[in-house]
Amino acid sequence: QVQLVESGGGLVQAGGSLRLSCASSGSIFRLSTMGWYRQAPGKQRDLVATITSGGSTNYADSVKGRFTISRDNAKNKVYLQMNSLKPEDTAVYYCKFVVNIASSRAEYWGQGTQVTVSS
Repeated sequence: QVQLVESGGGLVQAGGSLRLSCASSGSIFRLSTMGWYRQAPGKQRDLVATITSGGSTNYADSVKGRFTISRDNAKNKVYLQMNSLKPEDTAVYYCKFVVNIASSRAEYWGQGTQVTVSS
């Protein structure tokens, strides 16, 4: 069982920055693909960014050039640096952990952290 705890959300003005953190329990963090997703009220949960165990990253078009995902395997943490925030970035941000070992896939979600961007 893996537990994920997000932190770093809050209220920020448009154009500002926030850094989200997600701390993972367990000893297989280094094998995981980590992702950040977000869900605005009344909308589906959407991909924001992912980072593989090898460090390859992928971003939603809406955040490219503004957000940066990174990971620290020594600390079992993944980060999302969010710059030039816009009101449309307002959502609950969730951390996701995925690991594939042999033929088994395990997937875990954090509880989410609220990000609110005021205009």
